Amino acid sequence: MSKEHGAGRKEQVVGSNRSTNDIKICLCSQSESRALLLRKFGVDFVQKSPDYDEEQITTTIAKDFVYTASKGKLEAAIREFGLDVPLLCADTVIAAADGTILRKAKDIEDARRILSIQSGSTISIISSLHYKSKTLAFSDISATHYHFSAFEKEDLEAYLESGLWAGKAGGCMVEGFCKKYIQSVDGYESTAMGLQVEVLLPWLGK
Repeated sequence: MSKEHGAGRKEQVVGSNRSTNDIKICLCSQSESRALLLRKFGVDFVQKSPDYDEEQITTTIAKDFVYTASKGKLEAAIREFGLDVPLLCADTVIAAADGTILRKAKDIEDARRILSIQSGSTISIISSLHYKSKTLAFSDISATHYHFSAFEKEDLEAYLESGLWAGKAGGCMVEGFCKKYIQSVDGYESTAMGLQVEVLLPWLGK
């Protein structure tokens, strides 16, 4: 039913998939990019995050990391919020050309290092989502692949000074700083922004 650009896992639907055009969901994330995407596609939602620590995840395989993180967030959200409102949890990582996971930068020097790895190279931005209501459970892993030209030094330094990289996987903003350097792309921009909304919409009755 869904278009996938990476490995995917789905859970069997339990009960009927009734139309949910007017349903309000809980976005279990503080991500402004994910909230922006849901608004863009006309999805009504509330936004709050469960208490979940990604640092406990030890795998170095990008697809396994995002799946484990998004599922862990879902399990935490069910415990904290229940299922009176359907829950949507997601996680995103960037994999460098050699498969290394590029996590959120700890500080500006770490951001400079991580972004330098992406300059003039190919990256894969991998997003995993878990959606669960009382009658439906769905999960997906999608990837969008970008090849960047080399970042201009002064432009990169200005981006680092702006602080906009903070809290973003790999410090990457494909809708912002990185956009002008994209030479080729394969996949949804929404996946790269942290939430493959196009894949989710059919399960919301849209």
